[in-house]
Amino acid sequence: MACVTTTTTTSNTSKSDNTTTKDGRQVVVRKAGNLQVVEPDTIRLEPNPYSALVEMDTKFGTMKIELFFDAENHRANFIKLAKQNYYDSLMFHRVMKNFMAQGGDPNSRKAKKGQRLGNGGPNYKQDAEIGQHYYHIKGALAAARQPDEMNPDKQSSGSQFYIVHGSSVAPGQLDKNEREYNIIYTEEQRKLYYKLGGAPQLDMEYTVFGRVYERLDIIDSICYKETDAYARPKEDIRVKVRVIRE
Repeated sequence: MACVTTTTTTSNTSKSDNTTTKDGRQVVVRKAGNLQVVEPDTIRLEPNPYSALVEMDTKFGTMKIELFFDAENHRANFIKLAKQNYYDSLMFHRVMKNFMAQGGDPNSRKAKKGQRLGNGGPNYKQDAEIGQHYYHIKGALAAARQPDEMNPDKQSSGSQFYIVHGSSVAPGQLDKNEREYNIIYTEEQRKLYYKLGGAPQLDMEYTVFGRVYERLDIIDSICYKETDAYARPKEDIRVKVRVIRE
């Protein structure tokens, strides 16, 4: 989100300056006349050559997603379901601004307005593939699951997934995770967290098996939609998934 404040600048010429905020986020400050707009620095994500690629169509456009090689079982399962057209016409049934958008419940295909969703899926779970390579940076694709008290092994749903929307991330949040989980974020991972935001409170708790590498703005469009008391969007948002590269 962009933060707009007024300044005493009188020039009508537009200009941009790169800077770093006190909490470590890299931003672009754009000035035009007496307006100053502070927004996250732009960044281009490139998929790994070993990743599988899929496209997810929504009413807001098409997200391009890579499925990570290292999370091979989750990757293979997502591809299998996509090739079976399992995800087509399913909706994002649970959406929380500054957190995530969840989909993949087959019960959502013909759900009535106001119907509670989130319990559907195939008759199997997936063993967790939680590693120290992939984290909950904005755009991360991860597997939904039941809470720890019902699911101590953190097994993933057979079909339900979520895409991270997230919020601003400060260095202290990542430092805390490093101490708690005995992990080390790389400089590139920290850079992405500071620039894009995310949900680091989920790191090392859920399996991240992919990420959106093009059209991150679609996640904003989804997560800013009005929802009911159960976080279901009042306006149905359905998807269609195509496999581009296995």
